[in-house]
Amino acid sequence: MLPMQILKQLRKIVGKDNVLTDPLDLLLYEYDGSMDAMRPEAVVFAHSTPEVSGVLALAHRERIPCVPRGSGTNLSGGSVPAKGGIVLELTRMNRILEIDVANQRAVVEPGVYNLDLQNALAPLGYFYAPDPASQKVSTIGGNVAENAGGPHCLKYGVTTNHVLGLEVVLADGRVCRLGGKALDAPGYDLVGALVGSEGTLCVVTKVIVRILPMPQDVKTLLAIFDSLDAAADAVSDIIGRRIVPATLEMMDKLTIQAVEASLAVGYPTDAEAVLVIEVDGPAAGLVAQAREIEAICIQHGAREVRTARNEQERQALWSGRRGAFGAMTRVRPSIMVADGTVPRAKLPHVLREVGRIARKYQLQHANLLHAGDGNLHPNLMFDARDPDERQRVIKASHEILEVCVAVGGTISGEHGIGLEKIGAMPLVFSDDDMRAMFGLKRVFDPNCVLNPGKVFPERFYLTEGAAA
Repeated sequence: MLPMQILKQLRKIVGKDNVLTDPLDLLLYEYDGSMDAMRPEAVVFAHSTPEVSGVLALAHRERIPCVPRGSGTNLSGGSVPAKGGIVLELTRMNRILEIDVANQRAVVEPGVYNLDLQNALAPLGYFYAPDPASQKVSTIGGNVAENAGGPHCLKYGVTTNHVLGLEVVLADGRVCRLGGKALDAPGYDLVGALVGSEGTLCVVTKVIVRILPMPQDVKTLLAIFDSLDAAADAVSDIIGRRIVPATLEMMDKLTIQAVEASLAVGYPTDAEAVLVIEVDGPAAGLVAQAREIEAICIQHGAREVRTARNEQERQALWSGRRGAFGAMTRVRPSIMVADGTVPRAKLPHVLREVGRIARKYQLQHANLLHAGDGNLHPNLMFDARDPDERQRVIKASHEILEVCVAVGGTISGEHGIGLEKIGAMPLVFSDDDMRAMFGLKRVFDPNCVLNPGKVFPERFYLTEGAAA
């Protein structure tokens, strides 16, 4: 536990009821969606930028590790307090501060749920493009920290393409405002550096995002295949024909069966793979584009292509895709997601390699992909309470990432490095590369109190004065 004098100062900053130290309370903040867990020494709920500033200034001065946290949906251990210390909870900073339709901007606090922002924009005819599958419970602050994507990132881009400005608190408590509503802000692109920094450089307290007019029309298709390779080939061909759908998602047989058992949305449980494809834009020409995609899928062996006839059918298709991760816990109690990205043309080869590696380590696996941009999510299923199975799944995940890198891909599409993928960093970065990046961290966080132990191998943290 933190010294009583430190706890008194924390309570003075945020109020007595906003500092948790009871062991049962702390237990709830020791984990996220990954396999890792570490109990914090205190959980502190902040309600404002001045409170965040006060907590960070204290942590910096006393060299106490401090981990910013939203909903804890991270899948790579990014919100696990690896070095103990303080978990700084931001979910109570959850106001939508402004929706500026005239300038197509919105200003939100970090604790706003992604879906809440979407729901606030919809009646105005606008939407926020990044839409992770966890959008019901993931926060905008967490999306910024991980540079989250989602099904619509194929056409519209990931979080960094839609964040124009940030208010952040630096490790020593200073408040900085970077970027803004205008495009092409002068000076260094620090917003670009901070989006995706996984809570290791600053704590975000306000976000200015780009909002977009809703498309005039949408067509949603379900293409059903008896071959995983054929579905992957169809994905490459669709993009190769200069068609860029809004979404191009793939699910394999085990994923389909788990979704149907859980949600009963109408996916065919005997199919080897399905593609959920959506095109949007001006109504003129959209039907023709959907028909062209259907023809391509048929050419690649799709046995059927269904088109949602109304909004209810469209939402049913999407509820299955968005509920897939939760549904797979029906198969095994634990899942490790080997989130990697590969060139689209390499998908058939990589999916075969994923199957080989899973068989090698005697693991069940299910594939769920943002296939259009080559972002695959091989879900390795196991029981984390079994030490042998746990070790096998760690080895299998690393080998899958090795395959991704070998074909010209990389080790994360949107889930970040966190704790789980530190061992894979040398697959894509030399020591000099990582030293340059870690140098940026030391500029922003000289005492290494912000989310220490993440992203970089431990040797980079073993520096005089570092909290780790």
